[in-house]
Amino acid sequence: MLLPDVLLTPFVVPTEIPDLPRFTLATAFTAWGLDPVLFIGVVWVAGLYLYGAWTLHARGDQWPIGRTLAFVVGGLGSFWFATSSGIGTYDDTLLSVHMVQHMILGMAVPLFLALGAPITLMLRTLPKLPRGWLLKLLHSRLAKVLTFAPLTFALYVLTPWALYFSGWYDASLHSDFIHEMMHLHLVLVGSLFFWPLMGIDPIPGRMEYPFRLLMIFLSLPFHAFLGVTIMSQDNLIGHGWYPSLHATMPWLPAAIDDQHLAGGILWASGDFIGLLFFIVLFVQWVRSSTKEAAREDRRLDRLERLERSASSVTPSSEPPADR
Repeated sequence: MLLPDVLLTPFVVPTEIPDLPRFTLATAFTAWGLDPVLFIGVVWVAGLYLYGAWTLHARGDQWPIGRTLAFVVGGLGSFWFATSSGIGTYDDTLLSVHMVQHMILGMAVPLFLALGAPITLMLRTLPKLPRGWLLKLLHSRLAKVLTFAPLTFALYVLTPWALYFSGWYDASLHSDFIHEMMHLHLVLVGSLFFWPLMGIDPIPGRMEYPFRLLMIFLSLPFHAFLGVTIMSQDNLIGHGWYPSLHATMPWLPAAIDDQHLAGGILWASGDFIGLLFFIVLFVQWVRSSTKEAAREDRRLDRLERLERSASSVTPSSEPPADR
């Protein structure tokens, strides 16, 4: 099997060193770059989702505006911001900026996409034939395997360790294709893990709410462990890449200091977003319990009305009069 050169020689430095101004908080919102393929993809997905929501409204059905905002603004908007804003511009210049991008792609984007319930929207708007294909896919063995909780949990917690402690991250710094595939991989793995836990769509792998909370709770220490490991190690992630950038960007901090900051960001943001997930799950649990209680009340009321109507229409016990 042939491996990329950057995997075999991890100390390769960039051949074209960028020259960017000092990174600030304002830069994250002003240093935008346009990737035509990424832009067209985001616009197409957003357009298809909005068309599906419009189709439902046109035929008199309701589609919550919150789901549309979650998918289009929260999910696709966060993905575009993480990859095309100043965060995307500086993601291979500062490891700390890349770590912010990592958390957005791996946690925030999957959460908002799941809350948008795109599969439910497709089931309600697709023609009969493609809807049948989608239903077969949802009930297939492949879907059950990909949503199997132990597997998705292992992929979710092991992916960051494999990314930063193998040649994978070094390769992404030297290859635009691998770099973009890394972005998609983070979103995909996060979606496989969070969609059955946080989403609304009818997919396999869905568990009861106590077990969902347990899965979220079990995932939190792994971000903390990884963050502390990155903060405490002396070996540079990316090896010679970041020190070589000082030639044209002397404002850059020492690579090891920025790496320690990146570990702290991973640790703190993982706990913060995990708390957000707990809140979302708790709200979903309360709403589900409220709806279940309302359904049970309606069922009991219906049984009570039937009993009353049955008791009020009892046959007479007197025998008919002789003629």
